[in-house]
Amino acid sequence: MTDKPAFRTFLITVLASTLILFGTAQADEVFDLSPEQPARIRAEKNAAAVAAISKDFTFVSPGKFTVAVSPGGPPLATYAKDAKTVVGADPDYASAIADSLGLELELVPVAWIDWPLGLASGKYDAVISNVGVTEQRKEKFDFSTYRQGLHGFFVKSDSQISAIREPKDAAGLRIIVGAGTNQERILLRWNDENVAAGLKPLELQYYDDEAASLLALSSGRAEVIVQPHAQLVYIAARDHNIKRVGTLSAGWPDRSDVAITTKKGGGLADALTVATNGLIEKGVYAKILDHWHLSEEALPKSETNPPGLPKS
Repeated sequence: MTDKPAFRTFLITVLASTLILFGTAQADEVFDLSPEQPARIRAEKNAAAVAAISKDFTFVSPGKFTVAVSPGGPPLATYAKDAKTVVGADPDYASAIADSLGLELELVPVAWIDWPLGLASGKYDAVISNVGVTEQRKEKFDFSTYRQGLHGFFVKSDSQISAIREPKDAAGLRIIVGAGTNQERILLRWNDENVAAGLKPLELQYYDDEAASLLALSSGRAEVIVQPHAQLVYIAARDHNIKRVGTLSAGWPDRSDVAITTKKGGGLADALTVATNGLIEKGVYAKILDHWHLSEEALPKSETNPPGLPKS
């Protein structure tokens, strides 16, 4: 006898996976994931950035800027169509920083869990892989900020929800969020504020994978999905059936930034901050973010070791 719930789950997974595969071809029209990257934005050498490198600092490989990156998915970093070249916004940004320092870029793909040990042991000069600044990480690493850490509020394209900017905008909504994530922590605080103000509580929903989450949204079982902003930007380009109605700082109510990560006291962080601010001033920075449809994540300026997310 057929297990109806299990069979239903199987059909949902197959349907959602089919839609995702079909949508990938559409995303290719928006995001270039070729290994050649003909439209990559390049930068000029920045003498001030080079001068800011500590005299005691030695690059892992002479003449090269060796950067670790975790290919977690487009548009930040993913494997190109050749399945070996890493492309995306973070690799493009790393390339511009290497140009600024007058060096050749050497990208090292690593698993996310491995970057702290690899950086501490001197396997690479820096990590450029969507690493958020936290007070705990600052005990071991230096940071040069280069993007805002944002989560996105996305809804169906035909949704009547037009904007979610603050807790009251989400009152009573059915929201998909990952269990144990930073965005869940924030939304639980939003819920507490709404309930205290006499507003309807949020209804948080949890699913096992992306396909099931997106199907729940498209079928109307949920009204909003909250994930890292960049992930949803790509999904919106791929599927053409969701739209952004707001963003949420990872450090809400404060801003929380993403940064180039280097060894604590290694002598490179200030130079990377100078290089980033040079890219901002020259307009190269904005072009890179716009190329990957991440302009909402732009910073007005880079900082070395700004306040980070507090210790939990």
